[in-house]
Amino acid sequence: MEHPENNEAYKGLVVNKGIIQPASVNPYLKKIHRPKKVELSVNDYVEGILKGNVTILSRAVTLVESLKPEHHTLAQEVIEKCLPHAGNSIRIGISGVPGAGKSTSIDVFGLHVLERGGKLAVLAIDPSSERSKGSILGDKTRMEQLSVHPSSFIRPSPSAGSLGGVARKTRETIILCEAAGYDKIFVETVGVGQSETAVHSMVDFFLLIQLAGTGDELQGIKRGIMEMADGIVINKADGNNIDKAKLAATQFRNALHLFPAPDSGWLPQVLTYSGFYNLGVKEIWDMVYNYVDFVKANGYFDYRRNQQSKYWMYETINEQLKDSFYNNEKIGSMLEQKEQQVLKAELTSFVAAKNLLDTYFEELRKRST
Repeated sequence: MEHPENNEAYKGLVVNKGIIQPASVNPYLKKIHRPKKVELSVNDYVEGILKGNVTILSRAVTLVESLKPEHHTLAQEVIEKCLPHAGNSIRIGISGVPGAGKSTSIDVFGLHVLERGGKLAVLAIDPSSERSKGSILGDKTRMEQLSVHPSSFIRPSPSAGSLGGVARKTRETIILCEAAGYDKIFVETVGVGQSETAVHSMVDFFLLIQLAGTGDELQGIKRGIMEMADGIVINKADGNNIDKAKLAATQFRNALHLFPAPDSGWLPQVLTYSGFYNLGVKEIWDMVYNYVDFVKANGYFDYRRNQQSKYWMYETINEQLKDSFYNNEKIGSMLEQKEQQVLKAELTSFVAAKNLLDTYFEELRKRST
């Protein structure tokens, strides 16, 4: 269709050209100079961490979590130099089923303990997707007040399918945070699976968060995570849920009496609170501090830390041996063949494993001679 402004009857009509649209890419972008990230030496890392520099501490944690061999070597040197300055904190493990309010509770707990002074580091282990291998790392968004507090450091870490490796790196991160002056460390677990056992082996007090009215009260009778807990707290004890929370607390107390006495000599307590309304939080932290005073007085505090150090020595040996085995070139070329033989029922799983291990040890013997 012809435009009317082109008609002879509208000669006096003037149509201006439209505005020229700017390019979608900034033409000055290439002129912007972005300085290259400065590589830090071991001494730079250690000096920055001891001064409490959060940026350098974050970079050091990233270094610890890196899978690159050269980063691993550098990270171990940093950790070794920070080790004499570590160990002066209270380490609290916080676990509970998904939806129990762990992150919200940590926000409230953190503000409460910071009122006494000092610095707080929160290390959250975030589960990774088995399909995409990615993690949301969104725990920090639920810690609205703590995330902007000048005395707190929050670091979520992806489990990336290797819980043992993440747990070891979390333990190393604890050392870095302690060297940076953080005297209170919270370790939040995934909430299900083996993460509780791993975290229990690196903390001084293990706090289990439960909910009332979910039909899960009888789970308290089962062994496992209940035996690891030094304290159990029932969250969301507010409004119409108060009576249910009190009933759940009574059921958990009864269940705890069925277990043998803990090595620490401390009888785990069961308390109710509301993280959302900040009710009963003081009583929980009175319990935690009473526990710490109790186990320091009877010597169990130092004993437990020594046992944990020994445990992680053996865990590191197991992990290094496993990595060495699977990264061996000859083993890598044999694995698929042995796997097919097992699937075709030509070999049993045990014989195939023995063949692979014999080959691996033979390779080690050849290297040593």
